[in-house]
Amino acid sequence: MNSPSVLHTPGFAHYALAWSPFHTTRLALASSANFGLVGNGRLHLVSANPGPGGLPSVSYETQDGLYDVAWSEVHENQLVTASGDGSLRLWDVMLNDLPIRAWQEHTQEVFSVDWSNIKKDTFASSSWDGTIKLWMPDRPRSITTVQAHHSCVYQALFSPHQPDILASCSTDGTLKLFDLRTPSYLTTGPNTNTFVNPLSAAALTIPASGTEILSLDWNKYRPMVLASAGVDKLVKVWDCRMVKLGETPQTQLPGHEYAVRKVQWSPHRADVLATASYDMTCRVWTTTPAPGRGQLLYIHDPHTEFVVGCAWSIFEEGILASCGWDSRLNVFRV
Repeated sequence: MNSPSVLHTPGFAHYALAWSPFHTTRLALASSANFGLVGNGRLHLVSANPGPGGLPSVSYETQDGLYDVAWSEVHENQLVTASGDGSLRLWDVMLNDLPIRAWQEHTQEVFSVDWSNIKKDTFASSSWDGTIKLWMPDRPRSITTVQAHHSCVYQALFSPHQPDILASCSTDGTLKLFDLRTPSYLTTGPNTNTFVNPLSAAALTIPASGTEILSLDWNKYRPMVLASAGVDKLVKVWDCRMVKLGETPQTQLPGHEYAVRKVQWSPHRADVLATASYDMTCRVWTTTPAPGRGQLLYIHDPHTEFVVGCAWSIFEEGILASCGWDSRLNVFRV
C-alpha cells in the first residue's frame, strides 16, 4: 500500500469526485463552502498520481455549492456540475471563463449528474424536487423529465449495459428502474417533455430499505445487478431480474458505523466495490469472500470528517480516490 496523495482545499468541503474517461490521472472534484449549507462552490481539476506529495489543482468558483460532477463521454475537456441552487453547468477546462452553458429547470438542489457511457450525447440529473431530467449539451432545455419519486432523488444512473434503462434512489427507501422506451415516456404535446403517467411508469420498484437510500451503482459486468447504500449503514446487492416484493437482497455488507454516503462497483472486478461513509472511512468489499477471509477487504481511515465520495480509477486497477468534509482528496492504491 503506497502512501496516499492528498489535496487539501481549506474552506471547501468535498461532495463528489470523478475520474476522466479520457486521461488516466485527471480528476474532477465538486466542493462547497460551509459544508454545502450556504455559500459558494468550487470545481477543482486535479492531476493525480498515487504516492507521497500533494496534487496540483486548478479551480473554478461557482455562486452556489456543488454537489456532483460528471465528465463528458464525447469531449475530453468538458464536464457538467450539479449545484445547490438547482442549476447545471457545462464547463470546458480549456476555457478559464464562465461555464459554456447553464440550465435552470430543477426547483431544488441537484444532487447527482451522470453521463451515459452508451448514449454519449446524453446526461441525467436528479434533484430534491423529486425529478430526473435528461439533457443533451447542445439543447437549451431538458429533453425528458421523469417524475421519479414523491421525495428527493439522491442519485440517478444510466445502466452501463442498456442505454434506455435508468435507476434511481430516494429518501422513500426505494430503488426504481425506468425503461425510457415505454409509451409512458412519449411526449403529450409539441411543447412538453414530461411523460404521461409518471409514478406508475417505473419498470421496477424495489423496497430496498426502511430508511433513506443515499447512493446506488450498477455492476459493470453483471447486467441488472445493483448495489444500494444509505442511512441503515448497510450495503445491499440486488439482482433486478430476481427481485420480488419483500425479497431480501442477494448480499448484505454490514460494518459501517454510520450512514453510507456512496457506493461504487470496481470497473475491473465484478465482485469488488467501494463505499464512503459518515463514519469517516472509505472501505473496499468483495461479494465472494474466500475461505478464511471476510467480505471486508480494506479500510481507509485517514479522513477526519464525513467521507462522502469515492471513485475507482478507470484505467488502473486498485487505484481509489476518496473525498470528504475535511476538505481532503486522497488517492491511494488498495
